[in-house]
Amino acid sequence: MQKAGSKFITPSGEARLRAELDELWRIERPRVTRAVAEAAAMGDRSENAEYIYGKRRLREIDARVRFLRERLTGMVVVRERPSDVGRVYFGAWVSLERDDGSVARYRIVGPDELDAAPGYISMDSPLGRALLNKRLDAEIEVQTPDGACTYIVVGIEYEA
Repeated sequence: MQKAGSKFITPSGEARLRAELDELWRIERPRVTRAVAEAAAMGDRSENAEYIYGKRRLREIDARVRFLRERLTGMVVVRERPSDVGRVYFGAWVSLERDDGSVARYRIVGPDELDAAPGYISMDSPLGRALLNKRLDAEIEVQTPDGACTYIVVGIEYEA
């Protein structure tokens, strides 16, 4: 089962999840259901690979549909920029300078959006949690598998 995390999501993230739910429920599930019915009509179901695979795929679809419906029901869609745009909050693009002088840019998003674009980090991740509520020029330290990593916040931006 998919892991649930923070209930915050951007409008584009919500639209993506709703599109996935719609695709699964209105297009893929009926197609797989038809294929299972056709395979069942062929006779012996115990050795019918199309039937067995189809039933398994239906269970996967149904589990994902249940998960998406439950997630979307409790989601908080963050549509507004925060009143204090000088702090890091959900939805912010944050530029961080590492110890070696390199700069990386990340967007703080909910756990349901991580695969939406490169540079997205979950607000539930160690780096995401460390960044929340920080200001420009704040220094943060995050434990990584390779040891402690220090960053300085060099930029904070919000989408219009």
